[in-house]
Amino acid sequence: MKKEEPIILAIPRGGVVTGDVIASALNANLDVVVPRKLGAPYNPELAIGAVMHDGSYFLNTDVISMLRVSKEYIDAKICEQMKEIERRLMLFRGSIEYDLQGKTVVLVDDGIATGATMFAAIQWVKKQKPKKLVIAVPVGPMETIDKLKKIADEVVTISSPVFFGAVGEFYQDFAQVNDNEVREIMIKHEYKI
Repeated sequence: MKKEEPIILAIPRGGVVTGDVIASALNANLDVVVPRKLGAPYNPELAIGAVMHDGSYFLNTDVISMLRVSKEYIDAKICEQMKEIERRLMLFRGSIEYDLQGKTVVLVDDGIATGATMFAAIQWVKKQKPKKLVIAVPVGPMETIDKLKKIADEVVTISSPVFFGAVGEFYQDFAQVNDNEVREIMIKHEYKI
């Protein structure tokens, strides 16, 4: 019986670098999925949620309630991010079509802070009916990692500290990854973009 090869599904941009390492080590296929953060008013780095290419989304209702974010604001952000998602999917993989049913999917990012993009991606992946869903991230806050363990088949992480500030604190070099670097990695994995 042939050993099953997982699909490494990376979240751009930084997650693609991590996904490349994992896919190369496992001799597995690398693909991307593009959830996009919905930033809070006046603080775009604070995620109030995230959206996927099919319009499905995850909302952090506690933060939305605390900040009194309007439905109109959320709808506008979803619309704005959907355009960027489509641009990135076409640039990085050339298609918005996936075939994940019955396959083992390893969902990868370079780290998790609020977890909004990861939770949106998980909801979407589960709708694709994979055989197994594994989350692989180098670092994330213990509370978020514990939540992930309740909804994924397996969670693999190197560090999950109780006190967590930002993902970049756990890297010696956390330089931004650009679109060209992601494209080069995807081409290396035989994507004909």
